[in-house]
Amino acid sequence: MISQVFILSSKGDHLIYKDFRGEADKDAVSVFFGMVTALSGDQPPVVMSHKDLNFIHVRQGGLYWVASTKTNASPFTVIEFLNRLAALTKDYCGSLCEKSVRMNFALIYELLDEMVDYGYIQTTSTDILKNFIQTEAVTSKPFSLFDLSNVGLFGAETQQSKVAPSTAATRPIMSHRSEQGGKNEIFVDVVERLSVVIGSNGVLMKADVEGEIRVKCYLPTCSEMRIGLNEEFSIGRSQLRGYGTAVRVDECSFHQAVKLDEFDTYRILKVCPSQGEQTLMQYQLSDELPCAPPFRLFPTVEKDYGSRLLIFLKLRCDLPPKSTALNVSVTVPVPKGSLSLSQELSSPDQTAELQLKNKAILWSIPRFPGGAQLSALFKVEVPSLSSASLLEVGPVSMSFELPKQTCTGLQIRFLRLSPTQPGMSQRWVRYVTHSDSYTIRI
Repeated sequence: MISQVFILSSKGDHLIYKDFRGEADKDAVSVFFGMVTALSGDQPPVVMSHKDLNFIHVRQGGLYWVASTKTNASPFTVIEFLNRLAALTKDYCGSLCEKSVRMNFALIYELLDEMVDYGYIQTTSTDILKNFIQTEAVTSKPFSLFDLSNVGLFGAETQQSKVAPSTAATRPIMSHRSEQGGKNEIFVDVVERLSVVIGSNGVLMKADVEGEIRVKCYLPTCSEMRIGLNEEFSIGRSQLRGYGTAVRVDECSFHQAVKLDEFDTYRILKVCPSQGEQTLMQYQLSDELPCAPPFRLFPTVEKDYGSRLLIFLKLRCDLPPKSTALNVSVTVPVPKGSLSLSQELSSPDQTAELQLKNKAILWSIPRFPGGAQLSALFKVEVPSLSSASLLEVGPVSMSFELPKQTCTGLQIRFLRLSPTQPGMSQRWVRYVTHSDSYTIRI
């Protein structure tokens, strides 16, 4: 039984507040944020208590999604409710961020009214809620291919590239007056997160891949969708399918709505998608990387005259020549007491700064073509620099996005809808790999 639900920004601003039972004080919002900010760790506990009030929260979209209860409610039930609330907010508002919540507060209050009655959860189904929600979402300006600052998760390379823009799937599932409201579209996204540790000698020490297949549906009706994966897709080390290069994962799990009667034989997933976003399949590959790591670093660290430290980095992108990495950032820890930084970068679009709070250099590269090599020379002023200070440099960590790339080699062979949709319907298949943890020892 839920007493309150509220949504806070990362700074503690009150965005949404709903009191269902009137049994908790309104200052519970301030009490919760005070407890979160008082903790030293980056990840506060999901469940916290203050006197006789229990707080359960999740972090999504840079926001705190919080529920309070005075009863001994199941934490897993409340966590699942909060995750569903965040997913529904993303479906109905188009995106999940502070701006969209502020612009659509009336819609979110209407969602809460339909989802919860006097603290008891009624439904979290998109198909049921769309029959009762009347408020239309307020969206921000549409995507422009000429505004490259908007290119993000699934960025378009050029105006001529026939790919879905990064914001094509960040629109509300229900829209009547918007420009894109009449489009019948379905998006199938293969998203992978890469965790890598590379030794100082360049040898790959650890590699893990976690991936999922997401579907976001804007079709009014669809009785069945069939998704064909690689015929040589195998689960576990003992299986080997097809005559080509095997695409293998260690573990795999499916959404409860996915029908698997054709999966073992033909590697076909069947599902009746509802409007909104669903994760159909999750998979994991541990201690193995079928392809070469996307980046290779060649570092040189030495002591210059006086109190100056020289760090020379040569970074090579081992992606295919027609591929591009986006939003690449390289973080290099530097010795304590570092005061200033001067740099020499190999191209004008790169930037670098010394973050005194984190004691690290942040090297940012907006676009990194496959097969290219970039370099940077950093000169750091470190008072009382010694040989021991050189040991404080590193390890280097990287973050990046790889559009149109999957590390496991998983591909969508076909995407079929039945019955055939009336009018024009577009089907999009998109691939992207994120860095979850990419560490290089120096």
